Amino acid sequence: MQRLFLASTSTIHGKPYLTYILPELLQFFKGIDEILFIPFARPSGLTHDEYTAVARKAFASINIKVKGLHECKDPIKSIKEAKGFFTGGGNSFVLLNELYQLNVLPVLRESILNGTPYFGTSAGSNIAGPSIRNTNDMPIVYPPSFDSIGVIPFNINPHYLDPDPTSKHMGETRETRINEYQFYNKISVIGLREGSWLEVNGTEIMLKGELNARWFETGKKTIELNTNTKIVSI
Repeated sequence: MQRLFLASTSTIHGKPYLTYILPELLQFFKGIDEILFIPFARPSGLTHDEYTAVARKAFASINIKVKGLHECKDPIKSIKEAKGFFTGGGNSFVLLNELYQLNVLPVLRESILNGTPYFGTSAGSNIAGPSIRNTNDMPIVYPPSFDSIGVIPFNINPHYLDPDPTSKHMGETRETRINEYQFYNKISVIGLREGSWLEVNGTEIMLKGELNARWFETGKKTIELNTNTKIVSI
C-alpha cells in the first residue's frame, strides 16, 4: 500500500525549515530510524552536501537519520533498500534531469508503489504526479522527458497563489497559466497553497493542513477543495 506525504512547501513564513509539519512527519515515519534524502533540486544553488545537512538537522529533532542519495555508490541499490524517502524542493527540471541521468525513476516508482513511505516538498511533490508540467520553476536544464514518477493521477502546482485584487501587476495569474495548460492537456491539477499537503494512503488521497486548495479539471469549473476531505481514489 503506497504512502505519500506531499507538501506544498518545506518552510512557511516565520518558522524554520519543516517545523510546521514535523509532528505529522514523526507519525508518517513512525518506526523508521533512517530515510534516504534526494537533494538534486538544489534550491538557491546549494551543494548536495549542504542541502543534505539542512534536511539532516531538521530530522535529527525527531530522531530520524538522513542519508543523501548522492553519497551512495549504488543509487539503485540504495533506493531498493531505503526505509523511507524525502525529496526536497528547489528546481523541478534539475531534479528530474538528475533522476533520469541516474536511471532511478523506475526503481523509485516501484519502491513507492510497494509501500516505502515517500515525503516530498515543492519540487519533490511535483515529481509524484504524471509530469512536472505544472511546476513554477524556470527550465534551466532540459530533462529527457517531463514525465515523472506518476504515483498519483494528477499534477501538483505547489506554492499556489490567489490573484491579488489590489495588485497592479498585469502578468498572468497562476490560475490563468493552469487553464492554459489544460487547453492542451487533460490531466487534472491541484493548486496547493503553502502550509497544506496531500496524504496518500493506498488508493485514497486526502487534502490536509489549514488551507483549502484549488482543483482544476479540464472542461469543468475550477472549484475550491476543503481541507480534510478526500480528493480522489486512485
